[in-house]
Amino acid sequence: MAQTQNVSYFTEDGLKKLQDELLFLKTKERANLTRQVAEARDKGDLSENAEYDAAREAQGLLEARIAKMEDMLANARLLDASTLDTSKASILTKVKVKNAKTQQEVTYTLVTQSEANLKEGKISVDSPIGKALMGKKVGDKVEVNVPAGTMLFEIISISI
Repeated sequence: MAQTQNVSYFTEDGLKKLQDELLFLKTKERANLTRQVAEARDKGDLSENAEYDAAREAQGLLEARIAKMEDMLANARLLDASTLDTSKASILTKVKVKNAKTQQEVTYTLVTQSEANLKEGKISVDSPIGKALMGKKVGDKVEVNVPAGTMLFEIISISI
């Protein structure tokens, strides 16, 4: 059975973070869990050793996480900001919007799910606001359904 390839898009920073985290998990975290399993195994009867079972389970979860990250890296594509079209909102663009109700202006950078960080103004293209902004142009009005209700935004500017 063929496995589907899930392509993941990253900025340079996002790709570097993923590579750094994977290196940490494969070196420090893997060694730490191997040590915990060995210590628990040394405590005697494995059939009644909850500490050993917990350490083995944590080790299994870590290996699954490492495998998932390696797969993500194998299918990673680097986004090039220099080739972006700023005539419409797309991934990696900064979109300045004005809330029609409050008149408050906010700038969002549209990024991949793995790089989203609201505190830094980075929202995922898969989020309700991100999905609504994708493909829109300056001057467009966008309705967004969020948990608090419907918000209306006007796009003020799009830049890199």
